Amino acid sequence: MSDHYELSAGQLHQQRFRLRPWIRTRLWAQVLAGLVLGLLAGTLLGPDVGLLEPATAEAVGGWLALPGQLFLGLIAMVLVPLIFASIVQGLTGADSGAELKAVGLRLAGFILATTLAAAWIGVVLAQWLRPGAGMAALLPADASPPAAGASPFAGARAPDIIAGILPTNPTASIAQGDMLAVVVLALLVGLAATQVSRERAEPFLKVLDALLSIAMVIVKWAMFLAPFAVFGLMAQLVMRIGLSSLAGMSSYVGTVLLGLALLMALYLLLIGLFGGVRPFAFLKAAGGNLLLAFSTSSSSAVMPVTIDTAVNRLHVPAAIGNLVVPLGATMNMAGTALYQSVAILFLAQMSGVDLSSAQIAVIVLTLVASSIGAPGTPGVSIAILVSVAAAFGIPAEGLVIILGVDRILDMSRTTVNVTGDLTACLIFRRAAD
Repeated sequence: MSDHYELSAGQLHQQRFRLRPWIRTRLWAQVLAGLVLGLLAGTLLGPDVGLLEPATAEAVGGWLALPGQLFLGLIAMVLVPLIFASIVQGLTGADSGAELKAVGLRLAGFILATTLAAAWIGVVLAQWLRPGAGMAALLPADASPPAAGASPFAGARAPDIIAGILPTNPTASIAQGDMLAVVVLALLVGLAATQVSRERAEPFLKVLDALLSIAMVIVKWAMFLAPFAVFGLMAQLVMRIGLSSLAGMSSYVGTVLLGLALLMALYLLLIGLFGGVRPFAFLKAAGGNLLLAFSTSSSSAVMPVTIDTAVNRLHVPAAIGNLVVPLGATMNMAGTALYQSVAILFLAQMSGVDLSSAQIAVIVLTLVASSIGAPGTPGVSIAILVSVAAAFGIPAEGLVIILGVDRILDMSRTTVNVTGDLTACLIFRRAAD
């Protein structure tokens, strides 16, 4: 009976990761075509050319983005069981407790180190290039520092914050989309499952294996929508903001993109030095995955493809991929931390708010803490920026200015975040050797 189960699980595992043919032969090309066509359609129908009235363009953009909304909705529908089952199986699939401990501790160190480094890269570039200097005229006339006490960090005590991480009401956490709570619950359940006999845990693990296989079938259906989703989302984006709006924010956009490029280079260096894969070989293997991440602006949405890329194209053991990728999609947000550090200093410079070195250091630590565990979905960084700006007396009205270009930067930092997840997989696969 046990041997039969192992064979069935292996067959299910092969079926689960049959996204590879799409990535290698069709999906990347279809997504790229959708990206280019969406950019062209958005330019023709948006404010730059003006073939449609603004109200009509907004309505058309909503219909064009419908496949994208369906795509993201299908992924969101199975995201909780996908993350939960992947993490538990990753933990219980480790060959030994020592291996599990080594991967967990190294992953925590990797996330903290790269996120902290990314935030400081953003600070250094923002302080050097000063993209917000001389742009005060763009602020609304009634811009003012937020009222005292507006920050959610005010009065929060460290013990309360730590205790609040535990999902005391898992059902509510799932209903609210609190992915950090789901991850914590999965970690606790997975660790507990390793402490009971395999015979007693096996029925539960069989259920999770079936749940994960069913979820991957739904993901497979969603992937058929991916090219149409990319086309519609890109067309809607360009129709709303226009290509010309990027020029007015070129200094800010350029600073963020430069920082993300440096962080990407750091990841490729780590891959070459510690991952055992040449950077160009990595980009060739993961190119389709990164392109899809760029198009959807959601590391969570492409998590199944990231696992597939890690296991089938980069030859990471399934136990490592199932553990590292879901955790990374929820907690490994170095690109987001870099973007936020540039954005907050840009707003401070534009508003004429002088920040001391100590305040900047506190901002970096705050952003690192906020980025780790932030949902891997589009737009979440803006909510974090509002809180941090309020905490340091920076006028929140300035956020309106960067909202217009946030989608482009969101796409870019998501690509870097997914690269970080794959980098961690390659580094830690040696723990399974």
